[in-house]
Amino acid sequence: MMKTSGRVTSCCVALFFALTSVTAVQKLHSINGLKNIDFEQSVPKHSLVLLYWFANTVNIDNNNVIWLTFNPNGDYGSHPYYNEENLLSSLPRSLGYEYYTIGNLHEETPVPFPYYVFNPPIPEYVETNRDRIIIRVREQNTGWRVDQVYITQHYDPSEHQGTPYDPAHTYRITNRLLRQIREFSVGQNQQQLLHLRNRYGSNADDFRMG
Repeated sequence: MMKTSGRVTSCCVALFFALTSVTAVQKLHSINGLKNIDFEQSVPKHSLVLLYWFANTVNIDNNNVIWLTFNPNGDYGSHPYYNEENLLSSLPRSLGYEYYTIGNLHEETPVPFPYYVFNPPIPEYVETNRDRIIIRVREQNTGWRVDQVYITQHYDPSEHQGTPYDPAHTYRITNRLLRQIREFSVGQNQQQLLHLRNRYGSNADDFRMG
């Protein structure tokens, strides 16, 4: 009986770690959270450009619901993401949710990214094509509703890990943070990226939503 109990305990422990491994993604609530990420060697700075583009492309309604303004089946290099490496939590498929990945700049698509995504006005933010956005969406009569947003990246080739996404550098982006990023956008002015960059200095803690 004790041997059986030991096996059960071991299985429970293994299950616990299997379940928690996909829910340990760090959640970023504000600009201050972004400031704590090492956007140098560990994470491509182009992730900020991609995130800036996304925040200013989607619609966020008065109920704080995110709606896509494009078709995730092809536009902007987007396509279904099947979470085969268990990077994220399992989908509640009975509710019609799906994951999509966005950001492959080397893929020709019906709707391409704007020029600044390929050629950021800040030289050190040039694209590496490793960074991606993953969204969890559900198609409704009124459009594609987004309830989860992540930034992630492929492993660096020097790590010899292949093409999966790196769980150590995957972050969930809250609606609040997306709204803060939208505060930097004035009339689609690309130079707002410079202001976004500058917020990573000592004055980042002074930022407040308008």
